[in-house]
Amino acid sequence: MDAVAALLNGPRASGAFLLRSVLRAPWSMRIADEAPLTVLAVLRGTAWVLIGGRAERLGTGAVALLRGPEPYTVADDPATAPQVAIGPGQVCTPLGAAVMAGLGTRAWGNDADGETTLLTGTYTVPGAVGERLVRALPALVVVPPDEATAAVTGLLAAEMARDAPGQEAVLDRLLDVALVSALRAWAAQPGTGAPGWYLAHGDPVVGPALRLVHDRPAEPWTVGSLASAVGVSRATLARRFTDLVGEPPMSYLTGWRIALAADLLADPALTVAGIARRVGYATPFALSTAFKRVTGVSPAGHRAAASS
Repeated sequence: MDAVAALLNGPRASGAFLLRSVLRAPWSMRIADEAPLTVLAVLRGTAWVLIGGRAERLGTGAVALLRGPEPYTVADDPATAPQVAIGPGQVCTPLGAAVMAGLGTRAWGNDADGETTLLTGTYTVPGAVGERLVRALPALVVVPPDEATAAVTGLLAAEMARDAPGQEAVLDRLLDVALVSALRAWAAQPGTGAPGWYLAHGDPVVGPALRLVHDRPAEPWTVGSLASAVGVSRATLARRFTDLVGEPPMSYLTGWRIALAADLLADPALTVAGIARRVGYATPFALSTAFKRVTGVSPAGHRAAASS
């Protein structure tokens, strides 16, 4: 399993917020929903994204990934004052005389015939594994128009206009595909600053080691056993892994195991003992010790917080 597949395979979109916005200039929206991650695609027209002093123009077909909880503004022009503010829970507050209204299934805007159409997909609560992906991203990722990504966002937009049985699950999965497609297109560009674990996937030594860790976290891995499995010396793997990923192999393994455990703890049907075995710890005590060292809370405390 490669790095992106591993990071998205467990926690996927569930009841994600999805909206198609049809807009005629002038328009501007201040987004302060504190969502961990948002996918914003320009289906038609253009839009500006302003975040943290940075302003980026998005043309038709471009996609932006926005890492929360930092607020941002989407507008027809950087000079247009925000007309609405979107807060936590997607609560909309008007800021001026301009009117935004519903325009059909999962659609809203200020003009049904507006020249700009945006698609917004918001991950409201990513799991701990997903957080490793989110933390690795810049506050704003801009993906230029890409044929594969455009095909996915087009399909997602078409499905958003429907209201059929099981539609929420279909939309969640399509949003996941759109996110992965955008990530791949972004990381393929030279000099983007893609996370080390993503770039390392293509390395002939570190890539196989990462796949072993992701596929078999319960194995009693050591640097030596990982090195043997990929056919290099212990020193070579340790040096190369640290250089490319940004942390030593065992540190990465621990973080991966704890992230998996955190997501599994959201399922009340799983015992801590069972989770410990699935992620590579011999006893619940061993998992609890490592979990608290990494996260600052016990597995029981994390489970209680997640359930609330």
